[in-house]
Amino acid sequence: MAGVTKSSFGKLKSGAAVDIYTLTNKNGLVAKIMTYGATLTELHTPDKDGKMADICLGFDSVAKYEKGHPYMGSTVGRYCNRIGKGRFTLGGKTYKLATNNPPNHLHGGGPKAWDKVIWKAQIVARPNGPAVQFTYFSKDGEEGYPGNVNASVIYTLTEANTLKMEYAATTDKPCPINLTNHAYFNLKGKGTILDHELYIAAKSYTEGDEDLLPTGKILPVVDTPYDFFAQPAIVGDRLLAAGGKEPNIGYDLNYVLLPGAKGYATVARLSEATTGRLLEIRTDQPGLQFYTGNFLDGTLTGKGGWKYVQYSGICLETQHFPDSPNHKNFPSTILMPGQTYRTKTEYALLVK
Repeated sequence: MAGVTKSSFGKLKSGAAVDIYTLTNKNGLVAKIMTYGATLTELHTPDKDGKMADICLGFDSVAKYEKGHPYMGSTVGRYCNRIGKGRFTLGGKTYKLATNNPPNHLHGGGPKAWDKVIWKAQIVARPNGPAVQFTYFSKDGEEGYPGNVNASVIYTLTEANTLKMEYAATTDKPCPINLTNHAYFNLKGKGTILDHELYIAAKSYTEGDEDLLPTGKILPVVDTPYDFFAQPAIVGDRLLAAGGKEPNIGYDLNYVLLPGAKGYATVARLSEATTGRLLEIRTDQPGLQFYTGNFLDGTLTGKGGWKYVQYSGICLETQHFPDSPNHKNFPSTILMPGQTYRTKTEYALLVK
């Protein structure tokens, strides 16, 4: 039945309870989000024959999430992606963060990064489908960031077959804020994503160094293996040319998105021929991190006993640019007191 149900997903080692919310729309699509990390754990969509499959990577138990994972389905903050050397200067003061991705800070840092905390949740009314709001209060100084921050994300599974995420945050001190969902998609629900076809609405990207940190340069994608704009391309056909350190060859870079009408647009399309599934990413954000699961190595066992090997999933993370606090030529990510950070992204779950 369409609507929202709440159930227990187990407990953390601390004894804290974790709940999971199941959203079902009138067309039978299902999304599951748990309070630990406000994490998308399942997303069930039909193929061209109407057969349902879960197209998101994840785990069967909260214990496996707590043990450690590469942000599968997590709400990532305070700052998604990297901050160089784990430091930035704001108002004449230098703030030091965890360098949990040496030598850089990644996805909000250590044990109090937002993917590793329990969010409060409540069912909310939305006219276009079942919805749940997740909220988290982050104290001043948490993970080295300034300001008390109130953050929220509303997940809505719309009757138009989109999963919509609406983010908001306020602060009492200037602070960098950059939020995303870090879902890993596989439109077949198994195997690898090497046969997936991708389009990205971007003519340029932020150049990265050997540690995937932006150099500050914005370069054109034309005549490079990073060009998914001129025409869609099969991901596996370009993978070796994408580069990276052995054995982690593949894509892991931020695209500078073309602005859409009224600041909101379809910025990427991912499709898979055998199932006919088509995923459209729509957002008002200026950047998109494209990552091909290069660091998955088979040591993690996901839902249904699926071992996550290299290229099992693909990430298309809407965001501001990595390391923006340290690059004046990048769009600002500094949230000021009295302002409200707002952004929205949706996954349109279609069939070709």
